[in-house]
Amino acid sequence: MIICKSAAELELMREAGRIVADTHILLQKAIQPDITTKELDQIAEEYIRSQGATPSFKGYNGFSGSICASVNDELVHGIPSGRKLKDGDIISIDIGANYKGYHGDSAWTYGVGNISDTAKKLLEVTERSLYAGLAEAKPDARLYTISHAIQKCVEDEGFSIVREYVGHGVGTELHEEPQIPNYGLPDRGPRLKPGMVLAIEPMVNVGERYVKTLQDNWTVVTVDGTLCAHFEHTIAITPDGYEILTKSRT
Repeated sequence: MIICKSAAELELMREAGRIVADTHILLQKAIQPDITTKELDQIAEEYIRSQGATPSFKGYNGFSGSICASVNDELVHGIPSGRKLKDGDIISIDIGANYKGYHGDSAWTYGVGNISDTAKKLLEVTERSLYAGLAEAKPDARLYTISHAIQKCVEDEGFSIVREYVGHGVGTELHEEPQIPNYGLPDRGPRLKPGMVLAIEPMVNVGERYVKTLQDNWTVVTVDGTLCAHFEHTIAITPDGYEILTKSRT
């Protein structure tokens, strides 16, 4: 069942999303060669807690970090550690915040120092595909029209959409119905209604679409070792379109 949120619930989710967005701003400023992913995790946790929220991911199914920090060929669920970032790396940071029982969820992929032209194009296309999907988010539209728009944007540029991981509903649970693939046929799936809150999150590989999970049972990497990127916003369907909840108010 897809849960539509009330006006009061949406206001709490705006605050959760604001905390997530401002955490991203802090981390983007901190990302540089030689910083460790654990240090980024500590910055994030300290800020989230300072805002009266808790990190959504910490302890989730046993996950040890407050953020997911995935570097280069790591797609999602990278565990923060003593790994130092290097010039030319890219890092996907996924952040969740639980504010008064409601979650915000957003991921972004950042370059570290001077990155390759391939990496620049990957980040540009993946971000563009997110907004291509969001452009289809409106009342009475069918959910998989969003999925199709993301897929077309990515594949038109010669990149691959990961199929094993999908977007999702968000609310009092971090993952709610519906599941939202980043591929599919348009004009299919449930109709969108005002009050639905969705995490739209394209995950894109430079090479083939296949991924695998490492022995830590968390970190997902590309099978062929190529670069990958992950961009995500939490949105609410409004009477005339959508609102991005995971945005800064400053």
